Parts: sequence; C-alpha cells; structure tokens
Amino acid sequence: MEAFVLDFEKPIAELERQIRDMRSLSDSGSVDLSDDIARLERKVEKLREEVYSKLTRWQKVQLARHPSRPYTLDYIKRILTQFVELHGDRLFRDDPSIITGLGVIDSRSVAIVGHQKGRGTKDNLHRNFGMPHPEGYRKALRVMKLAAKFQIPIVTLIDTPGAYPGLGAEERGQAEAIARNLFEMATLPVPILTIVIGEGGSGGALAISLADRIVMLEYAIYSVISPEGCASILYRDAQQASKAAEALKLTAHDLMDLGVIDGIISEPLGGAHHNADAIAESVKQEILSQLETLTTQPIEELLARRVEKYQKIGVWKE
Repeated sequence: MEAFVLDFEKPIAELERQIRDMRSLSDSGSVDLSDDIARLERKVEKLREEVYSKLTRWQKVQLARHPSRPYTLDYIKRILTQFVELHGDRLFRDDPSIITGLGVIDSRSVAIVGHQKGRGTKDNLHRNFGMPHPEGYRKALRVMKLAAKFQIPIVTLIDTPGAYPGLGAEERGQAEAIARNLFEMATLPVPILTIVIGEGGSGGALAISLADRIVMLEYAIYSVISPEGCASILYRDAQQASKAAEALKLTAHDLMDLGVIDGIISEPLGGAHHNADAIAESVKQEILSQLETLTTQPIEELLARRVEKYQKIGVWKE
C-alpha cells in the first residue's frame, strides 16, 4: 500500500522512490549504484530540510491532519507501562472517539483523556472521525473527577476536528456537555496537562484542554474554528481555507507568541508520522517534566494560577 503523500512532499517522495529502485537494482548484483544512491540520499535530505523549514500555515494544517500521524492510542502504547481503559458516561453509552483511563508512566500514576481518530474507513466510522458526542465529554469528566478524588494528575491529548454537530448529539446536550467540562475543569484540584498532538479544533478540543499547562507538537494546530469553517463564514467560500489558515494564526509558534500555549515539542524532520517512537519519547519526557513541576505546587496556588492563565488570554473592555 502506497504511503499517503501531501502535495508539497511529492518531490521528496519521488526522490525516495528513485533511491528504492536504485537500491533494488544494486542489491540484485547487476550493477553497483552505491555512489549514485549516496548522492541522491544527500539530495533528498537537503530537500527535506528546505521544504520543512518554509512550511506555510496551511501546509502545517495538512501535516496536523496526516492520516499516518500518531493518535492517542499510539502514544498510550509507547508511553504507559500500565493502562486500564475506562468506558461509558453512566448516562447513555460509551463514545469511542474519546479514550479515557488510568495508567502509569515511569512509576507515576496518571489519568489519560484523549481524542481518538480511526485508521481506515471502518475504524474511522467507529471512532466518528475523532469527533466526540456529548457522552464522550461526559465520560471524560467522569474519569477526571475520579482522578481528582484520588489525587492523580490528568493528561489530555488533543486531536479532533471538533465536537460532532449531528442532530442526536445536539439532542443529548452537546453544548451543555462542553460547557460543563470547562466549568468543572477550572476548579479540579489536581494538575492538568494538555498536549495538542494533531488538530485542536474549536470547543470540541477546548472541552478537554482547560489546563495548567498547554503544550503543542511542532506541526499541530489549535484554533477556535477550522480553516474551512472560517473561510465559509468570512469569505463565503470553503475553498479559501488556506487564506483563512493564515488569518487564524493557529500554529504552535503563532500560539506561543500570543501566550496561549506554554511550550512546543519538536517533531522529527517531516512530521511525527515519520518516527512515532521518537515523538512518543519526546512527549513522555515532556509529561514527566511538566508533572514534576505541577505536582509540587500547593493546590490553592495551582488553581489561582490556572484562573490567572486564562484571564491573561485576550483582552476586553467594559
């Protein structure tokens, strides 16, 4: 099966294809192409560095949505030594688009809450393309309250286009579920760390990302609305999404400059999907480092700083 290739990656992919073909010929013993292969490998490395040093915001959006990008379960498998998944909101059903549970990272207990997209059509339908229903958010809150009861820090992994806007979701109180999470997370008496691993879309992302620290992967995005939604509203044309992405300032470096997030985790050259083990190790070290700091703070001080953090985002006049 051919790997998914973005438009701006095609020149790199073509060179890599040539290298594979030449290596195959060389390995067959019919001709020695080792010098040519080495030359092309240097060329592809230089081209990759050049391409990824000049990415536009829209290209970073495409990377954040890459179908091979690691998802929440991929990180759980690589980072946690123990994990028990918890299901259901005790009101309606389980929502597979949000993963929740309790686990251990290097002997430190944590509660994990994260969006989960699918691989392939069948799995994506099962996971609803990573778009939670209200029961997903209620499940998340149930587990976060359980963590607070036992004084276990919370780590949330964000990767969703947004909350599911379907009729059933609205009938079951989608807006209330999101608002309730924000209300409750503001005062949960345990450290909360959020890591945006892919798409951070709208209230669907915010509903599990009100935190003491927010960190983004280098090519992740975090925004009040998708570029397509923004373009439809502002320009009356969803095809203007690339223009909207520039206006939204939704990349990790944009949001770091604006003071919305607290840190950026560098990705392997080419994006997280090029080396899932490496990015998982970076995420693990970030989690341990952040929790080391957050867990030493008195709860009263932690909550006061959490409120102050969100009061500083944006300005208003009365």
